[in-house]
Amino acid sequence: QVQLVESGGGLAQPGGSLRLSCVASVSILNTYAMGWYRQAPGKQRELVATMTSGGSTDYADSVKGRFTISRGDAKNTVYLQMNSLKPEDTAVYYCHLDGRRSVLTSRADYWGQGTQVTVSS
Repeated sequence: QVQLVESGGGLAQPGGSLRLSCVASVSILNTYAMGWYRQAPGKQRELVATMTSGGSTDYADSVKGRFTISRGDAKNTVYLQMNSLKPEDTAVYYCHLDGRRSVLTSRADYWGQGTQVTVSS
C-alpha cells in the first residue's frame, strides 16, 4: 500500500514562509507526477502545484510567484516552498502522486493524509 507522508504544515503570519515535504513510503515503479492540492473549509479541493517526471511544473494562478515546487534527491519526494503567505492560503494541503506501484497494479492516484496550513496574525 502506498502512503504519502507529509510534514511541514503549521501556523504562519501573513508574509511568512512554510515548507511542506512529502515522501512516498514505498518504492514506485513509475511516477508520472507529484504535487500538492489544498482544500479550504467549504471549498472544493484545488490544484496548488504539480511537477511531472520530466520536470514540467504547473501552478495555480493564485500562488504563482510565491510558491515553488521541487523534487528531493530521494526518489518520490516532493517539496512545496511557500513564501509571502496570505490568509487565503489557509487550507489543508494534500500531497498527490500519479503513478504505478508495480507491474501488478494499474496507474492510480495516491493521496496523503493532509497537513494543515494556517496563515494568521
